[in-house]
Order: sequence, then structure tokens, then C-alpha cells
Amino acid sequence: MPGNHPPYPAEFRRQLVELARAGRSAHELAREFEPCYETIRLWIKQADRDAGRSAEGLRTDERQELCQLRRENRQLRLEREILAKATAWFARETNAMSRKSTRS
Repeated sequence: MPGNHPPYPAEFRRQLVELARAGRSAHELAREFEPCYETIRLWIKQADRDAGRSAEGLRTDERQELCQLRRENRQLRLEREILAKATAWFARETNAMSRKSTRS
């Protein structure tokens, strides 16, 4: 299994996509540069989406927005869970205090 490679710089990816659009094949670029064929092919597909040439899949900005919304959703669920537990605790405490005051 191959190890993780740090992300390639955006400028490098853009240059390889431009070379592919200029007529070089992804296989040829993969032999000449480090990224494998599949990586280059995915960069080309994403660049096509971002440029509006393909409606298949999410554009980069849409993907970033989706990630942000998912993070916010996780945070809101956590906050709601905390508030629900606090509400239940306060309800129990209030109920317990009202029972003590009626006994006196």
C-alpha cells in the first residue's frame, strides 16, 4: 500500500492540467512527473467541473462549502445535545427543590 504523500501545490496541479489540455496525455505526464495517471486524471476532471465544462460532481467551491456546512452541523448537534442534557438536569433540580419546599 502506498504511503501518504503531501498534497501537491495548486500551481503544479494547474500546470499539469494545462499540459493535458494542450494535448499531452495523462499517461505521458505521469511518466514524466511524479503523480500517477489516476491522480492527474482526477485533477483534470476537477478542473473541468470548476470551469463549468462538466456537471458531474461538485465544484471545488461547492465541496469546500459542503465540508464547512458539515462541520457546522456537527457543532450544532453537539451544542443541542449539551443543551438538552442541561435542560433535563435543571428540570430535575427544579422539581427536587419544589418537593423540598412543599415539605417544609
